[in-house]
Amino acid sequence: MTLAVSDLAVHFGGVVALGGVSFEVRAGTITSLIGPNGAGKTTAFNAITGYLRPSGGRVTYDDAALTGLRPCDIARRGVVRTFQRTSVFPALTVADNVMTGLHLCGESGLAAILAGTRRVREEERALRSRAEEIIALVGLEHRRDHVASALPYGEQRLVELAVALAARPRVLLLDEPASGMTGVEKDTVSGLIRTIRSLGITVFLVEHDMRVVMGISDVVIVLNHGRVIAEGTPADVQTHPEVVRAYLGTWGAPTWPPNPPQREGPPGAAGAPLDHRGGPSGGGAGR
Repeated sequence: MTLAVSDLAVHFGGVVALGGVSFEVRAGTITSLIGPNGAGKTTAFNAITGYLRPSGGRVTYDDAALTGLRPCDIARRGVVRTFQRTSVFPALTVADNVMTGLHLCGESGLAAILAGTRRVREEERALRSRAEEIIALVGLEHRRDHVASALPYGEQRLVELAVALAARPRVLLLDEPASGMTGVEKDTVSGLIRTIRSLGITVFLVEHDMRVVMGISDVVIVLNHGRVIAEGTPADVQTHPEVVRAYLGTWGAPTWPPNPPQREGPPGAAGAPLDHRGGPSGGGAGR
């Protein structure tokens, strides 16, 4: 089952965020979408998952059109996403966060729930059991009864991932899953992504940490200025001339991950060092 993007275009007035991009995310792969700030990565995610209506083009999964569907309907078809900013229910425990994510799996109607029928009780027990399995999968058994807002940032990201897994995705879109994490936490989430793929779930991620991307990806797609400039294995992409230019500009000899020489000057000033996102260190909000 392939997630296919064909001639996808997104325009904001006169600004072309995506200029008719096409690519496929093949079943059973870990596919990464990378590019400098403002390349159109999160815009593509938003258009694929129904949070943004594209100006043109088509998105399909298993040959069924997703374009024009609501995010909840796309999730019901097995295409589920996380967000760049942590999105958990802060006042709920870890277990209740995951139970909320399992709502797509429940079959009981409102009347049965209010009546507290035997079927509802059995379904609740089954969902609780599934929640415990997911919590164990992401390594948060010791936090199951903790309120989400009290957890460290890296563990809140794992809660968000657990909620997404609760929706039983066939394709899981992860928007910067390693953002803000320590090196140890990045290793943990990288291993978890591999485990998720081993469970038969296709993974499609946007990530700025090139060591994470190159370490776990089967396929890397590179966007720049709203168009695809390269696609292939990590080894192929990291030496692609257009990718080197997009990340390094005129800095000279390519290195990977991008690590240009340091120069004096405040962030964003002429001659200031570029960070690994391809923009001035600490700057740039567009993606």
